Amino acid sequence: MQVCLASTSPARLMLLRQAGIEPRTLAPDVDEDAVIAQVEAAEGRRLDADEHVRLLARRKAADVARRVAAEDPGFDGIVIGGDSMFEIGGEILGKPHSAVEATRRWQAMRGRTGMLHSGHSVIRVNGAGVSADAHAVAAASVSFAADVTDAEIDAYVASGEPLHVAGAFTIDSLGGPFIQRVEGDPSTVVGMSLSTVRRLARELGVEWTDLWNRT
Repeated sequence: MQVCLASTSPARLMLLRQAGIEPRTLAPDVDEDAVIAQVEAAEGRRLDADEHVRLLARRKAADVARRVAAEDPGFDGIVIGGDSMFEIGGEILGKPHSAVEATRRWQAMRGRTGMLHSGHSVIRVNGAGVSADAHAVAAASVSFAADVTDAEIDAYVASGEPLHVAGAFTIDSLGGPFIQRVEGDPSTVVGMSLSTVRRLARELGVEWTDLWNRT
């Protein structure tokens, strides 16, 4: 039973490897901003955080599943797609991309608690093509230390780590010491809830232990 991760996220890859799975990785060809704008325009409203991450996870997994089914008829397994957004004080935060924005966020987040929303999409693919799919959103609350100094924020931002991750923080690397508490599945905050992916795989008739391929 094979696994293809519809992402090039080092954090998601690390999680699967730690769980005994060495997946193929394939970057989805999805314009995230355009997808959200199109759906919001069609529905005449803003998507909430859960809807946002669920939609993008589904689109990413679907794009990669179609390509895998077309290019590798021998593929027999699942494709996993994911997306994450951080919500705090009613504001939905994706990747900050700039040092100025990352600094602003950290100055506003210290001493507060927000919610990390993680969308998951699992698609069953075999020689007959795409046969079934399952989707879910997991969430975990994240509380930041109140005593994080401006100097620590400047040093963390200068490392470059927070610029390209949802919410401008990580829990499994340099950002971990600035996080005081996590409530929920910790792997959700890293980038993908492993317990959620396991449940979705089982809904598609795939046992998690059949995916183990690392020795």
